[in-house]
Amino acid sequence: MLFGEEHVRRYVETDGAEGHDWQGTITLLLTTTGRRTGRSRTTPLIYQKNGDDYLVVASKGGSDEPPLWYLNLQADPEVDVQVLGDRFTARARTATPEEKPALWRKMAATWPAYDDYQTKTSRDIPVVVLERV
Repeated sequence: MLFGEEHVRRYVETDGAEGHDWQGTITLLLTTTGRRTGRSRTTPLIYQKNGDDYLVVASKGGSDEPPLWYLNLQADPEVDVQVLGDRFTARARTATPEEKPALWRKMAATWPAYDDYQTKTSRDIPVVVLERV
């Protein structure tokens, strides 16, 4: 099973032939700029399309702390995305309270554990919308 840096390396090397399909779902690569270091950080994340946009969830497995990639995109919402061989720049934003219920249902249908993660924390787990620039 691919995970972490190995997942990223193989995904990039194979244009997603290895790493896009993962544990019964699909992943993209999200590259953010470190808010403290200024370095690029790439994370494989489960995603779904929503029209022309891509959705990801800042769950960190239900932790009370958000994932670092989410803190990074809050500081700098311009991100790089790779879906299979398609690499593009996107602007990341947190789904609005009005949008979130429908987007959450879409993501939980893809990865049902998201509902379990939300029960583990009082933090409102965000759905992030990635809009191609």
